[in-house]
Amino acid sequence: MSTKTSGTDRIAVLGGGVMGEAIARTLVQAGWVVVVAEKRAERAEQLRDLGFDVTDPRTAVSNADVVVIVVKPQDVRALLTELQGHVRPGALVISIAAGITTQTIEAALPGTAVVRAMPNTPARIQQGVTAVSAGSGCGAVALDRAAQLLGSLGLVLVLPERLQDAATAVSGSGPAYVFYLAEAMLQAAEELGLPSDQARQAVVQTLVGAAALLAGSTQTPEQLRTQVTSPGGTTAAAVAVLDAQSVRDSVVAALRAARDRAEELAGS
Repeated sequence: MSTKTSGTDRIAVLGGGVMGEAIARTLVQAGWVVVVAEKRAERAEQLRDLGFDVTDPRTAVSNADVVVIVVKPQDVRALLTELQGHVRPGALVISIAAGITTQTIEAALPGTAVVRAMPNTPARIQQGVTAVSAGSGCGAVALDRAAQLLGSLGLVLVLPERLQDAATAVSGSGPAYVFYLAEAMLQAAEELGLPSDQARQAVVQTLVGAAALLAGSTQTPEQLRTQVTSPGGTTAAAVAVLDAQSVRDSVVAALRAARDRAEELAGS
């Protein structure tokens, strides 16, 4: 896998799961020099077969200008303990672990510039949304550098850290809500008699087309929905059922639950 240099930064991606691989792949494709740290032997070998440079966390960070933490939130504190004394002074540390505050990382890795970030899975195709927040020791230059790197994944939104848990609920977990809707629409399409392959095509393209229409329009989602919902028509019948089942309230409650869980992770 090519590692031509887009800048002078050497990047260590700690965690070789789905998101870690996606971030590492995108950064490599953008021209950055990347090493991945993955402790699971089988997964490490898979990553090597894909062309990644793979090593252990301490070795990965020892020569890294940028460290990207992509392990599960419950594994972050143990990882930080392992990294103490090995991360270079002045390194930029970007954490995408939900609920883990910049203060926690700064306390474990003093002398680093810490940025908290929350990307989502469309980052795998450079169509993601990543919310970023600077820690107390992260200046404008370091934050801009983090935004530049993460811009390889898609849209970057700079937010105060107090809004990170909300961003996690909205965009970080957001693709799952869309996939959940797609699951339900696909099930209904097949139950209504559409062949499975055509049902999938119809559902996927409907979601893609509606998202593109919303993205390219100055109208609100409500205005666009109203244009499809003729009084007494088929869409009105469907929306009436959704309203009767309190779907809107359920969506709001679901996002609140995701936000609350992110806050719980911060204290665990």
